[in-house]
Amino acid sequence: MHTTTFPTTKVIYMNPRKNIIRMILVALGVIAICCILLSLSGCSGGGDKTAGGKTTATTGDASLIGAGSTFIYPLFSKMFSEYNKVADVKINYQSIGSGGGIQQITSKTVDFGGTDAPLNDGQSEKIGVPILHVPMASGADVLSYNLSDIKDTLKFTPDVIAGIFLGKITKWNDPALTAINPGVKLPSNSITVIHRSDGSGTTFVWTDYLAKISDEWKTKVGKGTAVNWPVGLGAKGNEGVSGMIKNTPGTIGYIELAYAFQNQMAVGQVKNQAGNFIAPSLTSITAAGNITLPPDAKVSPLIF
Repeated sequence: MHTTTFPTTKVIYMNPRKNIIRMILVALGVIAICCILLSLSGCSGGGDKTAGGKTTATTGDASLIGAGSTFIYPLFSKMFSEYNKVADVKINYQSIGSGGGIQQITSKTVDFGGTDAPLNDGQSEKIGVPILHVPMASGADVLSYNLSDIKDTLKFTPDVIAGIFLGKITKWNDPALTAINPGVKLPSNSITVIHRSDGSGTTFVWTDYLAKISDEWKTKVGKGTAVNWPVGLGAKGNEGVSGMIKNTPGTIGYIELAYAFQNQMAVGQVKNQAGNFIAPSLTSITAAGNITLPPDAKVSPLIF
């Protein structure tokens, strides 16, 4: 499987009202090592209301406010719930997408944020304080599809994936798909691509992958947390994309593996550089994430 790995990030900035607020940024990937933007304040978090009604990251009670990556939300949801039982610290994390996490950590309206892509120089400068990325977890972007009559696990090559997302392969029984799935009776239905509509680290990882496997994608679309998609329908968050795929026959899209597992959705096998079709699993993700991180923990997605 072509996969991508991402790290996590820790942000530290000086707060004129309090000593030090630490922000941690974590990033995730296609196989990705997750990064989040966490801002942990010296005595706790909580938050005060500004004149405009927004919650700001301050000290006061045993609570923290966070927002960002939907990719890592399944892990954070469980992790923070268990932590509250033993530490009596309430952590409120809003799954709004990496773009939102970066935006809120920049405006300092949260104690921590989550992102699946490391901050670039421009984003770091905008925050105005030193940023330290801290690796948190690894996960995987996977291809999920809805073909209820197909019981076999479909196989995809990089060329086929790029063709689908460029809008060049538009039918499920396209010769390019049938050739790599012999014996599978694919329908003549149209393919509907589902992608993210919000600023998304999951999208950054996926488009970085597409840019690496397709020169046409790299030239025409590029990579980023948000791009001009050639085809498809948008949905917000991994929750929205997985929900739209699950409820709409003929669709295909990219989601974090945990959402596919939780919703019992079909996921494809992807051909890797060695020519093997790899099924996404905890084993394959763990193997793909076995890399050495650089000192700043900023890792470009890797293709395996």
